[in-house]
Amino acid sequence: MHFTLRPRARFRALVSAAACAVLGAGLLAGAGTATAQDSAAAQRSTAQQPANASGHQDAAPGHKVVGYFTDWGIYARQYFVKNIETSGSANRLTHIDYAFGNVTGGKCAIGDSWADTDRPFTAEESVDGVADVAGQPVSGNINQLRKLKKLHPNLKILWSFGGFSWSGGFGEAAKDPAAFAQSCYDLVEDPRWKDVFDGIDIDWEYPGACGNTCDTSDREAYRNLMAALRAKFGGHELISAAITADGSPGGKLDAADYAGASRYVDWYQPMTYDYFGAWDATGPTAPHSPLTSYKGIPHAGWDTADTIAKLERMGVPSRKLLLGIGFYGRGWTGVTQSKPGGTATGPAKGTYEDGTEDYKVLRTSCPATGVVGGTAYAKCGSDWWSYDTPQTVAGKMRYKDAQRLGGTFFWELSGDTSNGELIKAIH
Repeated sequence: MHFTLRPRARFRALVSAAACAVLGAGLLAGAGTATAQDSAAAQRSTAQQPANASGHQDAAPGHKVVGYFTDWGIYARQYFVKNIETSGSANRLTHIDYAFGNVTGGKCAIGDSWADTDRPFTAEESVDGVADVAGQPVSGNINQLRKLKKLHPNLKILWSFGGFSWSGGFGEAAKDPAAFAQSCYDLVEDPRWKDVFDGIDIDWEYPGACGNTCDTSDREAYRNLMAALRAKFGGHELISAAITADGSPGGKLDAADYAGASRYVDWYQPMTYDYFGAWDATGPTAPHSPLTSYKGIPHAGWDTADTIAKLERMGVPSRKLLLGIGFYGRGWTGVTQSKPGGTATGPAKGTYEDGTEDYKVLRTSCPATGVVGGTAYAKCGSDWWSYDTPQTVAGKMRYKDAQRLGGTFFWELSGDTSNGELIKAIH
């Protein structure tokens, strides 16, 4: 799930215990063996979709590094586009997903006009050291991304739409995919910033399933939406999508034709994090982004390797799958057991949201004390956290290469250190 808090409003909703019961309902079993449904999905993908519907190649296979930059990061977090440059991250990124645009009335729309296009940046805040001036056509993050792109001509930028809180609009959009695609094209390709964006990223949480709201679209709606986007954007613009990591039998991956839709996307970003967290207030404690299963994991198969295996069995090519990493940790308090599997009394205190904390904070406030399932965990006092470190990221990169995946993506840039420790480990 992609969610956080906006300073002006509770933009990215916290998951309540009741909502998470819905979100996690399909995630109780592994995906260790292929099913007839998987095979049928792959056959439908082959039979119904034209070959090479997408085919844009802009980075060497396996070497895509995609980082989310959130428009609201410029508020409380004070994380600007300039920080992508000063941290050295810009040199290591191949793509940036700019999050989020809204989906409302069946169309793509500006998410936060002040952050996106209006806010003037001072010389100190600006990528190139030049302040915005009154009356210029575009200010805001989008103009700063333009400046960053001038410094890094090979860097690609996609405008991401939806996210956890704004995915409720996709159901309406799916009723007229062509109209939705036209609206997205008109916004992304607006002459005022056409030079900034190289395509679109769709973050629908979740087609045919429940997220912040419950979608009732049929199984073909997602494929049809992606087909319409590809038809409108053509073969030269990028189309990517963040998708569920629920690979359990009958789970969210089975609720939509992801295999069929993969014909139209350049790559998928399965959100292989947030498997576990303090929405289960009493635990058991578990790493939120395990690479592999381990003895005692609360839900067998709820891990990155099983998610990737499920998608591949469904017929999604490995080169179109990116490995997801969270640049943050999830934690509980009231924990007495150091190893995973302990009980808790609720979420640990976080800077912006209880139960969540940036890697850049946790690396010193609660250093890792162990590794399980290919990711790190730490116990500090009565708090228990799990998060990735440069060492565990390196292990995930070895897995990514062995599986011949298309690359790596992460949520999100502001969670890294000022010198980019985690993105260095990816690169």
